[in-house]
Amino acid sequence: MKKILILGASGFIGNALYKELCSYFDTYGTYYSNAKSFSKNQKFFEYDMESENIEILLENLKPTIIISALRGNFDAQVSTHFSIIDYLLKNDCKLIFISSANVFDGFTNYPSYEYDKTLSQSIYGRFKIKIENALLRLPNNKYNVLRLPMVFGANSPRVMEIKNKIEFGEPLEVFPNVIINATEVSKLTQQVHYLINRKKQGVFHLGSNDLTHQNDLITDIAEVLGYNNPLLKQVYDSNYDRFLAVLPKDNPLPKNLQVSIHQVIQASIII
Repeated sequence: MKKILILGASGFIGNALYKELCSYFDTYGTYYSNAKSFSKNQKFFEYDMESENIEILLENLKPTIIISALRGNFDAQVSTHFSIIDYLLKNDCKLIFISSANVFDGFTNYPSYEYDKTLSQSIYGRFKIKIENALLRLPNNKYNVLRLPMVFGANSPRVMEIKNKIEFGEPLEVFPNVIINATEVSKLTQQVHYLINRKKQGVFHLGSNDLTHQNDLITDIAEVLGYNNPLLKQVYDSNYDRFLAVLPKDNPLPKNLQVSIHQVIQASIII
């Protein structure tokens, strides 16, 4: 049985992945926050990447698959992932690295595909690129790079932020000139499960197959939450439409695992 370690399993995406995978694989996770709720779970380990070396946990647990859903200090993340890469080279193990559409935020004229050159103007995008580039130098069977657009879902941080801002009378910041795609967390966890089962290699873009303007997506989600005509703060950062979208071309997933903007909106309804 595959032994999976999810780094950042106390976060939104990491915890959703743990719930999806734990019934099928020998699955473990790390937590940094929410200590009380995770400390009693024998499958969870407390880990602080700023003060601890990941190698100790890896040597003790000996996972065959590491999923990185870490958040936090960028320098500490880079150092942690370079330690993981050393471990991958010496052991029968692969890393599934959750990256971001922001690795392409320097390109604005078109959507980006799996093997397009990366270029970012943001600190966040550049730090993701640094880890991606180190992984791309490894043998193909040692990694997956999963680039995600914005991730929504019934109780996702993004949906809760929309709900809370509207209820407190704060404006929603929207970008009318930005064309994006998006995804929702339950479909994402199914996609990752599929990639593990099928032993897929390389780079995957796990966003919706269709595109929308960012402000339309936010207002549509507000509407399904029951808020019509929310207060908007429109931010125009260019005179022209610009793209921040990751689309699949080289590594498409089966039809049943693909997602549309409509599904993302419907999945945001708070149950």
